[in-house]
Amino acid sequence: MISRIKGKIFKKEENAIILEMQGIYYEVIVPDSVLQRIDNQVDEQGYISLITYHYIQNDPSRGMPVLVGFLNEIERDFFQQFIKVSGIGPRAAVRALDKPISDIVSAIDSGDLNFLKTLPGIGMQRAKEIVAKLQGKVGKFGLIQDKVSGDVVTKKEVSDFQDEVLSVLLQLQYKKQEALDMIQKALDRSENINTAEELLNEIYKQRVRDNG
Repeated sequence: MISRIKGKIFKKEENAIILEMQGIYYEVIVPDSVLQRIDNQVDEQGYISLITYHYIQNDPSRGMPVLVGFLNEIERDFFQQFIKVSGIGPRAAVRALDKPISDIVSAIDSGDLNFLKTLPGIGMQRAKEIVAKLQGKVGKFGLIQDKVSGDVVTKKEVSDFQDEVLSVLLQLQYKKQEALDMIQKALDRSENINTAEELLNEIYKQRVRDNG
């Protein structure tokens, strides 16, 4: 199972890039929402590192390995949740995710069917199925930010699940102190939070309220 790939971008195609790695060329399927930001992640040597979802696409005569690429594990995790919706396979999900994941999550959370049905390949019935399957379960993915520089601050003692949430927020490129403040405010608002998922959902709900 291939979980990460690093190489130089040889060619861009619709919903895909060709990566060159030591003379071997790999096709990596990439959602448009990821493809639009990929140039900003190329390092000084011209390399891009992608987190991948690896699966076998079966047809009547053979099985073909396929790589789907993301900029971080959080994006891949959302993709894995998205393909749990009935009728949405990996290829359909790649096509559908042509808008920022944070916007899609916001639409799922608010039940905005009109927004969801604008995603390629997603009609009204499929939009209803997405909301029914994922509403209330994907809040942490709505915290994704494109580009935020990180600061180093003094370590703060946290419980195991708070430490897990802090790690997620740092992956989403929030500053460490900002993430710690978000965690503390969420805990102050709700004393019954006992899991990482509950804490992330509370943080997301507060950001929705603040931005509303």
